[in-house]
Amino acid sequence: MPDLETRADIDVLLRRFYTRAMGDDLIGYLFTDVAKLDLDHHLPRIGNFWEQVLLQRPVYNGHPIAAHVPLHQAATLQGAHFQRWFSLWAESVDALFAGPMATQAKRRAAIIAESMQYRLGIASSEATFTPAYRAALQMDDTVK
Repeated sequence: MPDLETRADIDVLLRRFYTRAMGDDLIGYLFTDVAKLDLDHHLPRIGNFWEQVLLQRPVYNGHPIAAHVPLHQAATLQGAHFQRWFSLWAESVDALFAGPMATQAKRRAAIIAESMQYRLGIASSEATFTPAYRAALQMDDTVK
């Protein structure tokens, strides 16, 4: 299985992830009913975000927290939402890619989830962490 290496890889990953997330029983409504996410509009922008995070190319111009504050106000996001988001992300990564950058994609997602919860004032409890989430947070932050 190839590693995650290019913007095209990120685009494939995002399409798989968002298709699964939007249909998910726990978090799907956040994307479809609350955010009313237009995937064709969102994917290029979130692709830029992940390209910057993973490939370190300065292509993203935005503030992710600003987009999530209204979502939190409308739907009262909870730790369980972030755990499920991460699980779907990790499953999507693992279904498509293997290697150091794929591992980084999971680590960065866990860090982003924790940061987002902190900034939104959502309690994060290690007691509710999935093993994969806990492992991602404990990974070394370097790609080898």
